[in-house]
Amino acid sequence: MRWNHVAQELLGYTPPEVVGRHIADLLHPGADRSLGRSLWETAATGRGVMGTVTAWHREGHPLELEIWACPVPSGHQEISAVLVFAADAHAARRIRGSSAVWDGLFSRSPVGIAVLDTNLRFLQVNPALEAMNGLAESAHTGRRLAELLPEVNAGEMEAAMRQVLDTGEPVLDRRRTGRTPADPEHDRVWSCSYVRVEDPGGRPIGVIASLLDITEQQRAHTEAEAGRRRLALLSEASVRMGASLELERTSQELADLAVPDLADTVTVDILDTLARSEEPGMGLGGGVALRRLGKAPLTGSALTNILAPLGRTLVFPATTPYIQALSARQPFLIARLDERAVAPAARYSTAPAQLLKGGVHSLMMVPLVARDLVLGMATFYRSRPLGPFGSDDVTLAGELAARAAVSIDNARLYQREHETAVILQRSMLPQHITPPPGIEVAHRYLPASDVNEVGGDWYDVLHLPGGEAALAIGDVMGHGIAAAAVMGRLSATVRALARLNTPPAELLHQLEATLADLAEPMLATFLYAVCDPRTGRCTVTRAGHPPPAAAEPDGTVHLIETPPGAPLGVGGIGFATTEVVLPLGSVLVLFTDGLIEARGRDIDERLADLTGLLTEPQRPLDHLCDSLLTRLVPAAADDDIALLTARIGTAGPSAGRAHPSGRHSGPLSGPPASPPSGSRSDFGQT
Repeated sequence: MRWNHVAQELLGYTPPEVVGRHIADLLHPGADRSLGRSLWETAATGRGVMGTVTAWHREGHPLELEIWACPVPSGHQEISAVLVFAADAHAARRIRGSSAVWDGLFSRSPVGIAVLDTNLRFLQVNPALEAMNGLAESAHTGRRLAELLPEVNAGEMEAAMRQVLDTGEPVLDRRRTGRTPADPEHDRVWSCSYVRVEDPGGRPIGVIASLLDITEQQRAHTEAEAGRRRLALLSEASVRMGASLELERTSQELADLAVPDLADTVTVDILDTLARSEEPGMGLGGGVALRRLGKAPLTGSALTNILAPLGRTLVFPATTPYIQALSARQPFLIARLDERAVAPAARYSTAPAQLLKGGVHSLMMVPLVARDLVLGMATFYRSRPLGPFGSDDVTLAGELAARAAVSIDNARLYQREHETAVILQRSMLPQHITPPPGIEVAHRYLPASDVNEVGGDWYDVLHLPGGEAALAIGDVMGHGIAAAAVMGRLSATVRALARLNTPPAELLHQLEATLADLAEPMLATFLYAVCDPRTGRCTVTRAGHPPPAAAEPDGTVHLIETPPGAPLGVGGIGFATTEVVLPLGSVLVLFTDGLIEARGRDIDERLADLTGLLTEPQRPLDHLCDSLLTRLVPAAADDDIALLTARIGTAGPSAGRAHPSGRHSGPLSGPPASPPSGSRSDFGQT
């Protein structure tokens, strides 16, 4: 009786081809021909019927159909017609299978699933999402995320869903963070993905959202990242803070390393006695004075003006919390700084209250302790809107402070040893040089740069019987107190043997015997020249030392050729003496290897540079010494330098006179006080 257009699409027959024909004509020839009668009989009883039949498509092929039939009653409750719904059986089974899969996934999946309309209102949520949000499905339906869960980043999530609706491109792994009624006391993290739902015409009709709780994975990832950052920070601290032996530099490096990875502001305070190169003291019972040697950041922070500047000495009474933390030798943590927390310190200073007003909400005080000795304190402040310092932060700060404390204590011990060596070395240099008549001398001693230890360089001028003069210069190999002490023994031995008029070769053998008496083997280079100012005759003996240079009055300059010999301490090798006669007025230049050694330069080139600077021997010897140091010595020498010049055969008016620059061309009372013009600006002298 009726045949709609969908039926035409399904079986291919137009309405005129079907209307008025028996339904059995549409069946496959091999199908049960009693279908029409069965449908009518069933419908006549007032019941519906469903089944599967094989129809015959107009194009001549069978088509399996699922049939639903139901009676259509007339106005008098009599059956007048049967309404039949037919569908492709394969498509129907596929739809039922998909629906079953969806129903199972939706109801049993541990992943939270929600269906939302184009206005982003919830239409349906599964049990997993109900548990995540702590709300029943009925509380979700018809409401938006921003209305339902205000304590999550709902605005950002809705923006992502609108993007999906507009573009059709899925959004994957967008993070939702915050708190829900399911766990209102803790922040949680969800990974959210959004997919657009479309009608058959491709128009958007909603969004399907899937959510996975990744709080534990995120926490583990965050902890792993924090652990890697801590290891990287400790590794950098080991490299940077271990490379310096300066209190100021190490203190500042500790502050710089901790900002901003650990804290927003850091100060490092060292015992004032250590800053003044004194011993730390007996204890903290009477309070303590600390000097601020580290601070980060130095500028650009609101806390900069509140905290004391670098170089300021701070005095803390014994009852202050600061001293109590130092005495306990344990980190002191104030996780949440408030009025109550600053009250104990507010009695002594207004700074704690100012810090609170400046935004500091958490702080740590970590003592600097090395070899059971308290050296100072590092204080870490947090003002950014981050969480308070925790136990991991205290551990990391303690590790950084421990490394800094060891470096600071090493600097303290090195400084003490360095100063001892300097005092020892300078005390053993000749204090009064009185050359015999007819010889004018000038000398210089240039310590190595501050980053290097003092060495064992020395020189001397001795008055021998018969009016002759002995010029001695030597260099003990090595640095520090040991080298300075050996230098002192050798210089004293030289003076004693020279006064006995010991022949040069024998004198060197006696020096070697002196080294042999030492508990630890030592080597030294040495040059010994005996000059007669009346004749210009000079005898030169050397033991592995650079050869002397001679500048004659006519401008001729040459190195005195003499067997080099082996350094003192090698043993078993003889020493040869070379005799030369120099024109009266010639200048003899003796020096240690620090004057001619330079990185990247050949020693012969450097010797040529030296001789090239001696072509004007008539200049005052003080000017000559200054010229050699200025032209040959770099800004930061790696080794000590001893320089001794002598004009043979004249007694110039400057002999024994103090040089205006602080150097001496006769008696020497200590090392020079300031460098010559053009040389490096700091010779490491007190």
